[in-house]
Amino acid sequence: MSATIAGPDGKPRCRWCAAAPEFLAYHDIEWGFPVDDDRRLFEKLSLEGFQSGLSWRTILAKRENFRAAFHDFDFDGVARFTERDVVRLLKDEGIVRHRGKIEAVINNARQARELVKREGSLAVFIWRYEPDSKQLAKPQTASTSTEAIALSKDLKKLGWKFVGPTTVYAFMQAMGLINDHAADCVIRTKVERARKSFRRPGC
Repeated sequence: MSATIAGPDGKPRCRWCAAAPEFLAYHDIEWGFPVDDDRRLFEKLSLEGFQSGLSWRTILAKRENFRAAFHDFDFDGVARFTERDVVRLLKDEGIVRHRGKIEAVINNARQARELVKREGSLAVFIWRYEPDSKQLAKPQTASTSTEAIALSKDLKKLGWKFVGPTTVYAFMQAMGLINDHAADCVIRTKVERARKSFRRPGC
């Protein structure tokens, strides 16, 4: 089976983006483009944690609700959440009501705050784990990588939760640390251009 499918304009795109109506814009505009904004990085790590055991379609459809519930993923604000907030969120039908995942986001916000104090930004820390593109598996053939495993382990050492290697790899794909668009996907070249002009944090 081909890794691509014709998009609405007839040009090839990663096959997965045809699985749901919400996926096309996400694939074309967001997925794989490099990100250095701490809030967006924290949001994606949080949402990938919520996705564990679920589909990305479920999470993407609820993304605006998650943003409202978690103060647009401002981790300084989320770090101050209390048990009262956990109870509030467990009643919020607009998000995934899983106590462990909700508590993990609050915990990770506190860890993110400490990491920023030490490193200067979340982006500086995360982009140290960018893989060498020459050593990556062929696009869309892997579910994790050596660098994703390393980042996962290091985050866990720092006290982060719901950051397993598969979750972290999906995060790296989405945030542009890896260009995992199919080889003949029309967006792959756009992502590659964005990655070439992207200034790595801390460099």
